[in-house]
Amino acid sequence: MVSFRSRGQTQKILIADDDTSVVRLLAGQCGRLGFDVETASDGIQTLIKARQSKPDILVVDVNMPGVDGLSVCAHLRDPYNKPLNVIVITGSRDPDLIDRCKDLGAHYARKGPTFWSDLEAALVDICPHMADNFLKPGTRTPAAKDQSRARILLVDDENDVNRYLASQLEKKYRIEVLSASDANQGFQLARRDEPAVIVTDYFMPNGDAKYFLTKLRTTVATEKIPVIVLTGRRLDDTNVQNLKREIWGRPGATTILKKSFDTEELFCALEQSCGFDKVRALPEGPLN
Repeated sequence: MVSFRSRGQTQKILIADDDTSVVRLLAGQCGRLGFDVETASDGIQTLIKARQSKPDILVVDVNMPGVDGLSVCAHLRDPYNKPLNVIVITGSRDPDLIDRCKDLGAHYARKGPTFWSDLEAALVDICPHMADNFLKPGTRTPAAKDQSRARILLVDDENDVNRYLASQLEKKYRIEVLSASDANQGFQLARRDEPAVIVTDYFMPNGDAKYFLTKLRTTVATEKIPVIVLTGRRLDDTNVQNLKREIWGRPGATTILKKSFDTEELFCALEQSCGFDKVRALPEGPLN
């Protein structure tokens, strides 16, 4: 993460999107949060302004005329330029896009009902010293959540695994499935959306399941969320015990299962440990 200037100095943020309504919304919100805001409406203008004003943070849309957002990010990775934190915004759900953002070292926020929450989580991660600003009355735009549906978070660096499990879970239960590709992204989503349960791979880049559990158990919003660990390799008794051991008085992993295309064992764990048998009894209706 890029190191910032002292706490008393204003952070510069450049917001780039060809949708003027999005630019106005984000510029207003970020201005109220204490950022020094500049805007751009296409890729070329974004490159010029970023090189001239050298912002601390770039919030950039993927699809813009001239030069697309990801290409802008690639151009600005010049080692002779000031280091830059980037938040990519898009309406796409394409997991490959999320992987490309990760490769660029960028955060990701999807346009939709939880757009501001996504963006807010990224800004807090980049500027933790400004976190108090996000809690002041009049500065937050609360995200709309569908309280009628349970959420499950899948965390695995293999997108095919996430897609397969998501399809099986959505067939079996009336739930919303969220996906993340590593522990850090999973932690951000868990903190933002507070899922009913987390199903995570054990071996992942940027931190294994033990590291992920430790991050979850040190935050109030995620400290009690049940966690089921999946692994494609056999774990020895020491690793199993470490995963199930309490972390500062908070529960360890609920269950540890071997990865399999047969999901019945996972369904049983969800129903026995997390009450997902009750989810199937919810009234039928459109899944918004």
